[in-house]
Amino acid sequence: MPSKAHVRPIFNRSFSFEGKVMAEQDKVMNRWLVVVGGILIQLCLGAIYAWSAFTKKLTDEPFNFATDKTQWPFSVGLVSFAVVMALVAGKWQKKAGPRIVALTGGIVLGLGYLIAGFAGTSFWGVLIGVGLLGGAGIGLAYVCPIAALAKWFPDKKGLIMGLAVAGFGFGALIWVKLTQGFQFGPVNLSPGWTGLFGAGWSVSAVFKLYGVLFAVLVSLGSLVMTNPPEGWLPPGWTPPTTGKGSEGGVNLTPKEISKTYQFWVLFANFTFGASAGLMVIGIIKLFGMDALAKAGIEETKASIITGTAMGLFYALLNGLGRIIWGAVSDHLGRKNSIILMNFFQGIMMIVFFFIGGKEWGLYIGAAIIGFNFGGNFALFPAATADLFGNKNVGENYPWVFMAYGVGGIVGPMLGGFMGKSQAWMWAFIPAGIACIVAAAIATTLKPIAVSEPAVQAEIEGELDGTFKKK
Repeated sequence: MPSKAHVRPIFNRSFSFEGKVMAEQDKVMNRWLVVVGGILIQLCLGAIYAWSAFTKKLTDEPFNFATDKTQWPFSVGLVSFAVVMALVAGKWQKKAGPRIVALTGGIVLGLGYLIAGFAGTSFWGVLIGVGLLGGAGIGLAYVCPIAALAKWFPDKKGLIMGLAVAGFGFGALIWVKLTQGFQFGPVNLSPGWTGLFGAGWSVSAVFKLYGVLFAVLVSLGSLVMTNPPEGWLPPGWTPPTTGKGSEGGVNLTPKEISKTYQFWVLFANFTFGASAGLMVIGIIKLFGMDALAKAGIEETKASIITGTAMGLFYALLNGLGRIIWGAVSDHLGRKNSIILMNFFQGIMMIVFFFIGGKEWGLYIGAAIIGFNFGGNFALFPAATADLFGNKNVGENYPWVFMAYGVGGIVGPMLGGFMGKSQAWMWAFIPAGIACIVAAAIATTLKPIAVSEPAVQAEIEGELDGTFKKK
């Protein structure tokens, strides 16, 4: 009889003999290599969060885009990201494996930025290149590290999910500061160099450079994107049947999770949290410049302050938030972490409007909002795996992630519209209230019971069975 440490969890039909699994464990690669590859991929995908580095340039000569128009490539990119991940990447990576899907994503992302670069001042060229194709490339590659690492690290899901997507937040810091120079308030790490824009690079030239870098770096990261052998478990680890990190004994499909209230609770929470964070990403440069100007701060200094707020405080804390919230949730529980994260985010969104006209206020607000926003990307994939099972997380999470696409429309569009009329209060306060409401909704979240209809149908074989009762 195989020991618990060497069999699949109870919700899978297939059991492996101890000798076979031990032999497979001797052959498997170091699972931390998959983490490194995932972080490298995510560093490039995080370029979408560096969009604020371009918005001010796009409102000036020779582009002359209206303020609200600068948000369209960002919003289209977010929607394309979410839709492609849900409709294409989830199923494809399950059939073909994460390596080929991540590789394709990197090529599409790079191609999108190259098209935008060669399109010159064309709004449609930027929209299609950075928005539609860039977002599609991100959607293809993004889910691959998440799906693979959920299988490689069932014992550290929250922490590893945080590490896997931390690169997405840190990537924004790199790509923003490459355009502006690595100056963080009074600290200048690149004295005499004011970034690509300061060196005379045009927006189009930067798009071309980024396109090449993204294609090459994501391709390198994809080389180690692979799944562990069927039935593999970390040596010495026994899957919990109850508790904060348990899967609850189920493995549901996307069709089945849509029938559960748990899915819609996650969807609502992710939507409100994403709307708030994405709104700030899209408008922090514009809002900060406006608020600081009203406080009497001259334009050059205000530009450095807003760039630091986004490039350092928001982006850096965004990355740290993914790691820290993920690790915290392994101990505190996913439900409690989601409640706290959205509640604090709601309060900070409201406060940010009132303190954004001061340098310290812009830094503090950007840091806390970025930190909480980053937590979404560690908590929701881990919660998806906990509630609906590890086996299909690569297919299930993209549908939960569709909430990010909804937030990508609501948040930036709300910010852009209110910013155009200088009514910033009506962007920040509604977004803050929505996050507080989301926290209240999350208090109703609970594990799926085996007695629930969708699970009973699975057990009885009425749907595509993926598990058995203990």
